[in-house]
Amino acid sequence: MADSPSTGLAEEKEKEKEGRERDKKAANTDKTKEKDGATETLAFSDKNGASKGKKRNLSDLSLVRFITTELTRGYFLEHNEAKYTERRERVYTCLRIPKELEKLMTFGFFLCLDAFLYVFTLLPLRVILALLRLFTVPCCGLSGSRLLQPAQVCDVLKGFIMVLCYSMMSYVDYSMMYHLIRGQSVIKLYIIYNMLEVADRLFSSFGQDILDALYWTATEPKEKKRAHIGVIPHFFMAVLYVFLHAILIMVQATTLNVAFNSHNKSLLTIMMSNNFVEIKGSVFKKFEKNNLFQMSNSDIKERFTNYILLLIVCLRNMEQFSWNPDHFWVLFPDVLMVMASEIAVDVVKHAFITKFNDISADVYGEYRASLAFDLVSSRQKNAYTDYSDSVSRRMGFIPLPLALLLIRVVTSSVKIQGSLSFMCVLLFYLGMITLKVLNSIVLLGRSCVFVKEANMEEKLFDPPPSVVSSRANSRAHRTKPVHTSAPQEPTADKAGISLTSEISQPTNMAQSAAPTLPKSDSDTFLTTPDEEDDDRIINADTGLEEDGLKHRTPKKDLLEIDRFTICGNRID
Repeated sequence: MADSPSTGLAEEKEKEKEGRERDKKAANTDKTKEKDGATETLAFSDKNGASKGKKRNLSDLSLVRFITTELTRGYFLEHNEAKYTERRERVYTCLRIPKELEKLMTFGFFLCLDAFLYVFTLLPLRVILALLRLFTVPCCGLSGSRLLQPAQVCDVLKGFIMVLCYSMMSYVDYSMMYHLIRGQSVIKLYIIYNMLEVADRLFSSFGQDILDALYWTATEPKEKKRAHIGVIPHFFMAVLYVFLHAILIMVQATTLNVAFNSHNKSLLTIMMSNNFVEIKGSVFKKFEKNNLFQMSNSDIKERFTNYILLLIVCLRNMEQFSWNPDHFWVLFPDVLMVMASEIAVDVVKHAFITKFNDISADVYGEYRASLAFDLVSSRQKNAYTDYSDSVSRRMGFIPLPLALLLIRVVTSSVKIQGSLSFMCVLLFYLGMITLKVLNSIVLLGRSCVFVKEANMEEKLFDPPPSVVSSRANSRAHRTKPVHTSAPQEPTADKAGISLTSEISQPTNMAQSAAPTLPKSDSDTFLTTPDEEDDDRIINADTGLEEDGLKHRTPKKDLLEIDRFTICGNRID
């Protein structure tokens, strides 16, 4: 009986707990229903909002809003600052090119003028002094000393070449050549003029070699082994070259004279347009610094030669009109037009070449310093060449044929009669000597400044590069170095049997069993590095980059670049 009330209380408590749990469940279900209803209402409202937004966006897509957006949209150039800074520097470089180029052209023009005046002024005096020494040294009994110094021998040879070639040029009739060329058609004359320009470059490239061979053959020490055909054959080769080159330049001058005297000036216009064709052939090519140096030297030589040709044309025309000064002013516009077109073509060509190849305008200062170095080095005690010959190699300008033609034209155009005429000639000669001396002094002073600014004073005392060493360096990268191990000394055991021979036999047999194929440069090096990657090459055996300086020659300095030296894969 005692257990019945306790059990009843327990049952009542359990019933109360169950009732509480039911109430909680009912409350929870009510809350979840309220939440579901709220989410449904939110979703419905979102759908309504999205539909209203779409309708609003569709209404915004109008022509007026598009035009308004195009008129008010913006951008910020500073987001790509490096690109626009580079473009601005290119513009500044193009604006600097005319000034820097004309500085180089002016300096090079006076260098050519100095070498050209040397033929008329100092060369005859040096020849006279050399001949006096040649006749006086044997009479004085100085048998131990040399009759002539090497420089005097070269001067005498130049003088003899000029005398012989002038005597040969006296038989060439300029008037007959003029009428023969004038009778040709315009197109034929244009083709002839282009062919003459190509022939002039070929003559210049081979002519200086002929003259250098003559000078070296005549002054080579007698202790050397005889490896030449003799001085006399070289001398006649030089005479033939100077004569043919002078005839070539005479034909050029005659063609230009015909173009000036034509009625409709069509030939002159075509010849001037040929300069603009040069822009197309030069601008859209890859140029390095050495190639641009060659082109700059070529432009200097071409400009100076054209000025001399224009002088010859004016002299011939003034002679035909009895030296009437009014006719000169008739020719002056055409002369000015030819000179202006030459300058404009050079400026445009160099401006776009430097732009496309990312070359700075400061490079023309280096070119000027290199030309100045030639002038200063020719005045040193250890000089190995005359300055006129140095200009010939550097620019391709050989003054002997051009000077010979000018002498021929002046002597045929100007008649010297009476003592007054001889006095005028003497005064003119003294004036040319004065001009030559003043020009040389100014050029030498400016050249010293340029050399000092370029820090090239130490190179003045360096020995000249030898041909043998340069050829050896050029062949060094062609031959692959073969690493051979030092021969091992045979080691003998106690019984006196050689162990090295027994060990080396199996290795030799294994090597002979494998096929050996010869390797060439094309197998070793797959790619030819550009200028920026000169210090890296790719080896085909390892597939890795290696140091290219071990197998390739260093790049040539500007002082080693002559007019007809191959730079890269071409001559400019």
